[in-house]
Amino acid sequence: MAGQPDDNSDIAIAQRATLRRITELARDRLGIADEHLVPYGHHKAKISLPFIDSLADRPDGKLILVTAISPTPAGEGKTTTVVGLGDALNRIGARTVIALREPSLGPVFGMKGGAAGGGHAQVVPMEDINLHFTGDFNAIGLANNLLAAAIDNHVHHGNALGIDVRRITWKRVVDMNDRALRDITVGLGGVANGFPRQDGFDIVVASEVMAILCLATSLRDLKTRLGHIIVATTREGHPVRASDLKVHGAMAVLMKDALAPNLVQTLENNPAILHGGPFANIAHGCNSVLATRTALKLADYVVTEAGFGADLGAEKFIDIKCRKTGLRPAAAVIVATVRALKFHGGVDAKQLLPEDVAAVRAGLCNLERHVDNLQRVFGLPCVVAVNEFSADTPAELAALREWASRHEVRLVFTRHWAEGGAGAEDLAHEVVRLAATPSTLRFAYADDTPLWDKVLQLATQVYRASGISASPAVRERIAKLQADGFGHLPVCVAKTPYSFSTDASLRGAPTGHVLDIREVRLAAGAEFVVMVCGNIMTMPGLPRKPAAESIDLDDKGRVVGLF
Repeated sequence: MAGQPDDNSDIAIAQRATLRRITELARDRLGIADEHLVPYGHHKAKISLPFIDSLADRPDGKLILVTAISPTPAGEGKTTTVVGLGDALNRIGARTVIALREPSLGPVFGMKGGAAGGGHAQVVPMEDINLHFTGDFNAIGLANNLLAAAIDNHVHHGNALGIDVRRITWKRVVDMNDRALRDITVGLGGVANGFPRQDGFDIVVASEVMAILCLATSLRDLKTRLGHIIVATTREGHPVRASDLKVHGAMAVLMKDALAPNLVQTLENNPAILHGGPFANIAHGCNSVLATRTALKLADYVVTEAGFGADLGAEKFIDIKCRKTGLRPAAAVIVATVRALKFHGGVDAKQLLPEDVAAVRAGLCNLERHVDNLQRVFGLPCVVAVNEFSADTPAELAALREWASRHEVRLVFTRHWAEGGAGAEDLAHEVVRLAATPSTLRFAYADDTPLWDKVLQLATQVYRASGISASPAVRERIAKLQADGFGHLPVCVAKTPYSFSTDASLRGAPTGHVLDIREVRLAAGAEFVVMVCGNIMTMPGLPRKPAAESIDLDDKGRVVGLF
């Protein structure tokens, strides 16, 4: 059995926390009566959909978007900043709810880690949140795989719809990194086992069903969107939808409980809503619309995050989620760290602790571009939150201050990992000031811009590429989608999060690169078109030493090694 956890580890800090019963917290802080909650134990619950409907006439609070510079192996602490800022806003008297995504087991057992924050800025119960939680991902996976099974079953029993088995696009999913499942053959073993064909698995967070859960506004909308999913093409070239297979109703049944947002709390006993979990490198990277809207009805300020760097997460938050829902952030926070800047300045990931002022200055180009994108391209006022670490030196911090002064960028240093909400009060005051400043949100492209040009505008304006490229087959696919009436949909670029380019090794702020579109996927139910670029995978693999090797139970049955 494993030994005792490190007293300063995230899990040890979380296990020492004193949690309030979720029903009491909901009643006292949000005015939600017991009958409007579905408890999952003492410290987590779902908020009922009828209660959410009853909030329609309440005014909305102000939405604060937290994003970051391009991520690095050292980690920037974006989720930690969301939690710390939410706690800090509550500390200064601003009634605040945070709205986050749920973690996927892929990164939990892989290399990225969980999604509950860290240090003294966490959402709890941390073990539950990072593992099975309330079963939402299981429901999504089952609904996705029911549809996959229905496709093969339909073909096996005569194929009345005339599905071309060479053009089945719907994949199965599992919430785990498993590279061996990327490309497989199903239906082997004789006639009784179906028709042999090439298939594959995606991770649950890449499923269109996940995107649909996060964009659906009601059970009716959920069922309608599920029915619109296109899974294959007939031999005559006509689309086959989930509704043609008559399983979208059963899929909705599997997901009816999952559609309700989950309520938990921070270490400082402030309310937090966690719901949905699409990755921003392969999906649209935002928590659910229902969760965000519910939080806005219950608080004066709602702090939410968009996955990975601002070029992926914030862009999709704005161009997909805000475009579709009318949500408008009042201000944005860009999270950065000294060690991340040094990485973008050329320092090896294993040498980020020693002082290197020159590398900090060299890496500031990455931060500068993200600031420019948010302010100039999207029209959002923003503040840079520098997540401080003990290894940061006065000279390195001074270089940051000098840069911010020269570029007229508001910069705030935070210590919420070590101090909780108290370490982010300066940031909270600045966010309140920024949110009171009038702004006009802009999109990177118009609805009526052709699909090809939408990607081109993103590539040149946000990624600073010189252009885009695609094989003749991909160009033909895009042209066909345009001709078939899907050109009005937004695009969801799937690419590496580690660079503005499709080459993860190009740090800083590269220019002149070309964005190559490798594959195109239509998400007709989620209502966007996925442009898969570079070598990004929708089924990740485990690293040489996965995090799972460190996770265990101690002699008392407590989870240890979970970050």
